Amino acid sequence: MRADHDVVVAGAGPAGLMLACELRLGGARVLVVERLTDVDGTIKAGSINTPTAEAFYRRGLLPRLAEVQQRTLEKVSALLGAAPGAGPGAPPPALPPKFAGHFAGIGLRADRFDPSAPGFADRGPAGDVGFVAQQDIERILNARAEELGVEVRRGVELTGFTADADGVTVTTRPGGTVRAGWLVGCDGGRSTVRKLAGFAFPGTDAEITGYQALVEMTGHEGLGRGWNWTETGTYAHGPTPGRILTVEFDGPPADRRAPVTAEELQKSLRRVSGVDVTITHVHTATRFTDNARQAADYRSGRVLLAGDAAHVHAPFGGQGLNLGVGDAMNLGWKLAAVVRGDAPETLLDSYTTERHPLGAWVLDWTRAQVSLMRPDPKTRALRALMAGLTEETAVTTHLATMISGVWQHYEAPAGAHPLVGHSAPDLCLADGSRLAGHLHDGRALLLDLTGDAVPAGRTTGDAAGYGNRLKVLTTTCAGHPELTALLVRPDGITAWAAGPDGATGSLSEALMQWLGAPAAG
Repeated sequence: MRADHDVVVAGAGPAGLMLACELRLGGARVLVVERLTDVDGTIKAGSINTPTAEAFYRRGLLPRLAEVQQRTLEKVSALLGAAPGAGPGAPPPALPPKFAGHFAGIGLRADRFDPSAPGFADRGPAGDVGFVAQQDIERILNARAEELGVEVRRGVELTGFTADADGVTVTTRPGGTVRAGWLVGCDGGRSTVRKLAGFAFPGTDAEITGYQALVEMTGHEGLGRGWNWTETGTYAHGPTPGRILTVEFDGPPADRRAPVTAEELQKSLRRVSGVDVTITHVHTATRFTDNARQAADYRSGRVLLAGDAAHVHAPFGGQGLNLGVGDAMNLGWKLAAVVRGDAPETLLDSYTTERHPLGAWVLDWTRAQVSLMRPDPKTRALRALMAGLTEETAVTTHLATMISGVWQHYEAPAGAHPLVGHSAPDLCLADGSRLAGHLHDGRALLLDLTGDAVPAGRTTGDAAGYGNRLKVLTTTCAGHPELTALLVRPDGITAWAAGPDGATGSLSEALMQWLGAPAAG
């Protein structure tokens, strides 16, 4: 049966839209089906980490993120300016520091952070963007999908599918059936794709009920700013006006899917804070738990998973959004290469190999935070000890490193160059351009940084036969004498590198591994 599309993506959240854009950049015919009729405006993650900012930067979307961040910081400034005693002539409030964050609600002070720590250098402008909410991410990606010509069918729900050796027949309501070569489930934590495909989904059960909302309320003057712990739970107020979060440790909700009401939010906030707050209007609200599960494998034949469909966990730190975007960046170019016939299906095996360990880390990272938020006396004592430790620069720097995601990398072969498997440094090249600017089209990049110092062709000879799959650029770069050549995958990960003393691996083998065989002749 002839395929109507190369890939069907179920779900138009950040992971689904990012994946669709990556597939389209790689030349695949993509259909996205989404049961919601519009971009989901429900309050979710409020920030992104460095790998996510880099992903947008490498596709030319960083200015859109920076614009949203500026508007958000202005709202934060308005909240801080509303502090008692802040009159019309008061100086403008200080904005959150660049690396501000929290672990289990314990704030990390910027003056206890060492910016020279490994991982923070050579991130370029992406290192300055992070305060962007998930709703804005979805709007930006939705606009990008339209620009790229991705077909997105909203108000259409995937209800079933049958997979065979050649492809997948997907059933939707409304719409009937469509035939595609591949199906990717990006349809959230209750993924229909995951359930119907029979993916194992082991993990730990929920023990908490949490709420996050943007509301209008009265009597909130008695609420503490930021994160607060009480004998009945945890709550947060801010950083933008009306944003609240509560966590209670009395078990999961009776009905996770029921609409969140103002009365329900008000009762939870009063129980946890002890303040008689009255919620007069709910703009957006969501209910969450600490259910933590991960698919044992991210691929089963012609069906793959990404984002929350592959892993669920508590939302603390906003890691779910970042994990989903990372899944999409990793999978998109690989699946597109397989669709084009440039790479064998075995390339897709590296998707689970590379992304599964990061997902497992996020699950444990959130489990640890939930444990440290418990209101019992023993946990309160442990939390006080942890808060004291964050006064140490080494501790705060470590936590900030983990939160920011700059530590993330993929395992490299033994003896490979230290950069292999890591995010490529955003080098400033001789013509004034930066490395990220050469990745906008989603192709791999081979940089020969020797300029005229050696005979031409030292690296370009190995690139023969890769045509439009690979961009080759001969230039120079100041400040990095340890590098003479660099192969960067379409997702911005270093695949091979060489220094003045030569390479620590074969360029031709790296090209073959990630881009497939060169064209004959």
